Amino acid sequence: MTVKYDDPVALEHGKLNIRPLREKPDFPSWAMKLTMAVTGIVFVLFVLFHMVGNLKVYTGEEHFDEYAAFLRRMGEPVFPHETILWILRVVLIVCLVLHVYCAVVLKMRSKQSRGENRRYGKVKNLNTFTAGSMLGTGTVLLLFIIFHILDLTIGKGVASDSFEHGAAYNNLVASFERPLVAVFYILCMIVLFLHATHGIWLASSDLGITGHRTRQVVLWISYLLPAVVMIGNISIPVAVLCGFGS
Repeated sequence: MTVKYDDPVALEHGKLNIRPLREKPDFPSWAMKLTMAVTGIVFVLFVLFHMVGNLKVYTGEEHFDEYAAFLRRMGEPVFPHETILWILRVVLIVCLVLHVYCAVVLKMRSKQSRGENRRYGKVKNLNTFTAGSMLGTGTVLLLFIIFHILDLTIGKGVASDSFEHGAAYNNLVASFERPLVAVFYILCMIVLFLHATHGIWLASSDLGITGHRTRQVVLWISYLLPAVVMIGNISIPVAVLCGFGS
């Protein structure tokens, strides 16, 4: 940030500083914001389709296990077993690394550019809360992703004692039969809702969506889509705690 002002008196008394607060980065902030917008949209689409797949648990053990097996068979016989699944996993991992890296760097740059000046007395509402807590909610979601993979994909550490590879239905039910895990999952879905609502809104701005009517549609989508994902995912541990699948 460079202040362009040539008042010699103000400069002499130290009221203005024309030196940049930080050096020009190789990876510009606008490119990082665009990267976060694109990767964020990828994540929103993923959690939406993942939620739809998870809801197949209500169709019974046979259908749900068949769905889990289908994810591993995608692309056969053109591609070897699990090839497409691993391609999708690699894409998601790359998006996650880029998303987290850009989020941390942009936060550091913002703090550095602002210097000692901070805003106080801001009007408190849901929008300001989600905006101010994006790094915190993102950290919670990152920890949840690690937990979720260990619990239902790898089956190590935090997984249930009855975990068995290939038994997706039983693994899911056994995991959510543990009240602490179910409550943790529900809380993380609420965090996901808060993070995704503001994330979609920010992504629309970073992608150049500025029309008034279009912005109103995006506003509705930014609340409706994460709400659908949250409610759909939360219904599963609640159903299991109420006796479903036991």
